[in-house]
Amino acid sequence: MRTEACREWRESLGAYALGQLSGDERTGLEAHLEGCPACRAEAESLAGISRLMPLADPERFDAAPEPPPELARRVSEAIESEERSARQRRRRRIGLGAGLATATAATAAVLAIFVLGGGGGGGGEPAQWVAFGSLPRGVKIGAKLEPRPFGTEIRIYVDGVRSGTLCRVTLRGARGARLPAGSFRYRYGSNEKAVLSSALDLSRTRAIAVRVGSRTFVAPVGGT
Repeated sequence: MRTEACREWRESLGAYALGQLSGDERTGLEAHLEGCPACRAEAESLAGISRLMPLADPERFDAAPEPPPELARRVSEAIESEERSARQRRRRRIGLGAGLATATAATAAVLAIFVLGGGGGGGGEPAQWVAFGSLPRGVKIGAKLEPRPFGTEIRIYVDGVRSGTLCRVTLRGARGARLPAGSFRYRYGSNEKAVLSSALDLSRTRAIAVRVGSRTFVAPVGGT
């Protein structure tokens, strides 16, 4: 298997086959050939060719053929065609990038209107207390939802589960819309409420879901 270390030696194999290497160079190359089967095989192949070279008669070789006159024109046209294709690909990429940037900006504007209250809701909505029913024995979950300019603020209380349990909160809107409000870990003995937020307006919220460990509990919002 040839390696980069053999490159310098391989460049000298032709001169070695023709007997044109100096003493030091020849000694170094022969030392390399003793330990490199790949270079040694190539040297033997070149040696066979060099032995046949004296038998060649230059008078019996035809002159090298001239390239056709139109070759230069064909090469030039092929290069120009490839350059045109490259320019067209660049223009398409630039156009797609500009379109994507415009779409992203439009989406961001819509989200800003919705999240900051321009999409309806917020403002005058009263706060709502939510009680979760059908809970396992000893487990308590309660939440207070308040409208905010950005959407809905959620103060949620969980008790009676294993300390360190991860709790994920999601608000659900109409038509199956679900917007995450964040997560927290329950700590045993802590009476503090976790304060989270969601971009979904309280006026559009139909339910709140709390995933406690591997179980999910859902409570309706707004009397739905």
